[in-house]
Amino acid sequence: MPTLPLLSIALISCAALGLEILLMRLFSIVQWHHFAYLAVSLAMLGYGAAGTARVVLGARLHAHFSQIFAVSALLFGLTAPAAFLVAQQVPFNALEILWDARQWLWLTLQYLVLFVPFFFAAFCLCLAFSHFGSQAHRIYGADLWGAAAGSLLALGLLFILPPQRVLLVIAGFALAAAGLAWPPPRHQVGYVLLLAAMALPWVIPDTLLALHPSQYKSLSQTLLVTGAKVKTEKYSPLGQVTVVENPRVPLRYAPGLSLTATREPPPQLGVFVDGEGPAAITRFDGAWEPLTFLGQMPSAMPYQLLQRPSVLVLGAGTGMDVLQALYYEAAVVDAVELDANVAALVAQDNASFAGQLYQLPQVRLHVAEARSFVATSSARYDLMVLPLADTFGTASAGLHGLAADYLHTVEAFRIYFCQLKPGGMLALNRWVQLPPRDLIKLAATAVEALVLEGVTQPARHLALLRGWQSATLLVKQTPFMPREVAALHDFAESQAFDLEWAGGRVAGAMPHHRLDRPYFQEAFAALSGTAHERADFYRRYKFHIAPPTDDRPYLYHFFTWRALPEIMQLKERGGLSLVEMGYPVLVATWLLAMLFGTLLILLPLWAARRRAMGTRTASQRRRVFAYFSLLGMAFMLLEMAFLQKFVLLLGHPLYAAAAVLTTFLLFAGMGSRFSVRLSVKGRRSPTLWPVVGIVSLGVGYLTLQPLMLEAAMGWPMLQRLALGIILIAPLAFCMGMPFPLGMARLAGEDIEMLPWAYGVNACFSVMSASMATLLAMEIGFSGVVLLALGLYLATPFFYRTQSADGRYS
Repeated sequence: MPTLPLLSIALISCAALGLEILLMRLFSIVQWHHFAYLAVSLAMLGYGAAGTARVVLGARLHAHFSQIFAVSALLFGLTAPAAFLVAQQVPFNALEILWDARQWLWLTLQYLVLFVPFFFAAFCLCLAFSHFGSQAHRIYGADLWGAAAGSLLALGLLFILPPQRVLLVIAGFALAAAGLAWPPPRHQVGYVLLLAAMALPWVIPDTLLALHPSQYKSLSQTLLVTGAKVKTEKYSPLGQVTVVENPRVPLRYAPGLSLTATREPPPQLGVFVDGEGPAAITRFDGAWEPLTFLGQMPSAMPYQLLQRPSVLVLGAGTGMDVLQALYYEAAVVDAVELDANVAALVAQDNASFAGQLYQLPQVRLHVAEARSFVATSSARYDLMVLPLADTFGTASAGLHGLAADYLHTVEAFRIYFCQLKPGGMLALNRWVQLPPRDLIKLAATAVEALVLEGVTQPARHLALLRGWQSATLLVKQTPFMPREVAALHDFAESQAFDLEWAGGRVAGAMPHHRLDRPYFQEAFAALSGTAHERADFYRRYKFHIAPPTDDRPYLYHFFTWRALPEIMQLKERGGLSLVEMGYPVLVATWLLAMLFGTLLILLPLWAARRRAMGTRTASQRRRVFAYFSLLGMAFMLLEMAFLQKFVLLLGHPLYAAAAVLTTFLLFAGMGSRFSVRLSVKGRRSPTLWPVVGIVSLGVGYLTLQPLMLEAAMGWPMLQRLALGIILIAPLAFCMGMPFPLGMARLAGEDIEMLPWAYGVNACFSVMSASMATLLAMEIGFSGVVLLALGLYLATPFFYRTQSADGRYS
C-alpha cells in the first residue's frame, strides 16, 4: 500500500494557498482590486470540481494512486503560471460588463482558465482523502498547515520579488511536491522535478512574464502619450508603484485647478499604484512663486481661515498636500503614509527633484497606517487633511465600490475630532460626481459623528467648496462664524469656485459651475434636520448614502436596486456610468460561482449518486448533503467576515488576508488533528462541543471585538498581529473539527461518499466567498457572523446517521 504523502500534501496546499493570495495581488495590477474575490472563488471551485471528478471516476483510481497523485501535482505546477499567462490574453474589460454581453463570455473564459491549476491541486487532496480515509484528520491537518505556510510565503516573497516571479516560485513548490511523491522505480523523474522546481523561477525570461494591465487603467493610457517612459518601478504587498516621466509632454496634475489660473504647475513626475493614478511629485527648488497653483485649488479652502496651522496629512503619498500646507506657512506638518515605497520616492529616490520635501524642518514623515496613527498620537492639530485617494476615472466608474475603507467611517471621524485643537478642522478632498454621491455620504458621516459627540446643530459645522472637477468638504469642531463664512465666500469668488454650503446655510452666490439643480444645497439642507428626517433622506435618495460604519465600511458603495430600472432606461444616454462597476463584477463573480458550482460539482454528483453512495437512502444522502454544505457556507462566511474586519486592525487588505488565512488554517489544522480524540470516545454527537465553542466564541467576539480593536489601533504591527492571532486561534481550532469528524464517520460507513462530501463542501464554499461581501454590504459584518453561527448551530442535527433499525445516533 502506498505511503501517505503528508509532505507532498503540505507542499501542494502551500502552493495552492500561495497562488490564491498572489492572484489577489496580480488581479489588482492587471484589473482592479475587487477581482480578489474571484481568486477565492476560483480556488474553492477547483476543490469542489476535483471532488466531483473523484466521484465520477470511482474506485478504479485506487490501484494507481501514487502515479495519479504525482502527475496531478505536476500538472498543478505547470498550469499555475500557464493559466495566468493565458488569462492575460483574454480581452475582458470590467467597465463594459453591463452593456457588452461579450464581456460575460470573456469573464467566463478567464474564470475557467484560472480554475484549472486549483483543480489539479485539489485532485491530489481528494485522492488522498479517498485512499486514506481513516487518516482524514492527518490529511486535513497537513492540508491546512501547508496552506497556512503558503499565505505567509506569498506575502514574504512579494517584498523581495516581482509578483510574476513569485508565481514561478509557487509553481516550483508544486513541482517539488510531484518530485517527492513520484513512485518507484522511476526515482530519476522525481530528482528531475526537484531540480526543475529550484530552477524554474530563474530560467524563464522577463519578456514571457510581463504583466499586461487593462488598457483602460491610467498607467496604460499615460504610457501611450509620446515621450512617456517608466523611470522607476517598485514592488511590495501594498502595490506595484510606477514612476513615469515625460519631458516632451509634461504631466500637469492640479485637481480642480481654478479656471482663472494663469500659471501652470512646474514639472512633475507621475506616480501610479497598481496602474492607477496619477499622483504627482512636484519639482520644488525652494522658490514659492512657481507653486501659486497650490492656492488655486479647492483644497486650499481651509488655509483661508488658519494662520500658521499645525497640519496632519493622512495619506501623504507623493507630497502635494504637504507642499500645499508649507505654501500656506504651516508651522508643522505631520505626513502619514502607509506604503514605504511611495514615501521613499519622495524622501530618497527623487529627493532632489522634490526639494528634499520630507527632510524640511517643518515636516515629519511617518510610515504608518493613518487611523492607527491618529488614535495614538499625543499631538493635536489645527487641520487634518484626507487627500484625494483615487483617480477621477476610478471614482467615476465606482471601481472602489467593494473596498473596505476604515478611514471614512463614523467611528473614524470621531477619532479625528478628538485630535483636533479647539476650532480645528477636518478637510476631505474629493472628485465631483454628478449626481452627488460620495460628497453627500461623507457629509452625512460627519453629521452623524458630530451628533454622537453631542453637537445639536451639526450642519453649522460644515462647509463645501466646489470647483469644476474637485471639491473640498470642511468639517469644523466649532460652528463657522460669520467672518469665516465671508472669508470662504471671498476665496470662492476670487477663484471662480462655488461655495455650496457654509455654516448651516446656502451661500447664495451665483454659481460659476452650473448644475441642473442645486443637488448639494438640497442634500445639506436635508442633513440639517432631525435624526428621523436624515434617516428618511437616506432612504429616499437614489443612491446608497447612509453613513459608513466600522461594521459596514463601504464608502464607495452607492448602488441601490430601486435605482437600477431608471438607470437602465438611461442606458443610451450614458446612464450605466452611474452604477459602480465593482458591484456588478462581484455579482457576476457570484453568478459564475453558482453556475459552475452547479455544472462542475452538483450536477455530476447528482448523476453519479447511485454508484457513489451504494445503498444509502435518499434521507441519508440529504443529511450528508446538508451537513457538508452548511459547513462549507459557515466556514467561508466566518473567514471572509474576519478577513474584512482585520483590515481595520492590520491596515491593508493583503496583510489581513495573509494573517487571517494563515491563522485560520494553522489552528483549524490543529483542531483537525485533535478531532480524532472526540471521534474515538464513542460520543453520540462529537460535533456538538466544537459547535458550542464556535458559537460561544463568535458571540463573544461580536460583543468585545470592537472594544479590543479600538484599544489596539495604536499598537505596533507585531503586537496587533499577535492580538489577531489570539482572537482567531480558539475559534479556528473549533472550526477545524466538524469537517474531519464528518469525514471520519463517512469513512467508517461508506468510503465512496468521501469525495462526494468533499465536493459538496467546496461547492458551497465557492458560492459563499463572493456572497459574504454582498451580505456584508446589506447586513454588516456582524450580520454575516451571526448568519454563519446560525448555520453552524444546525450542523449537529445533520451529523446524526441512521442505523439499520431506523434510529439516529
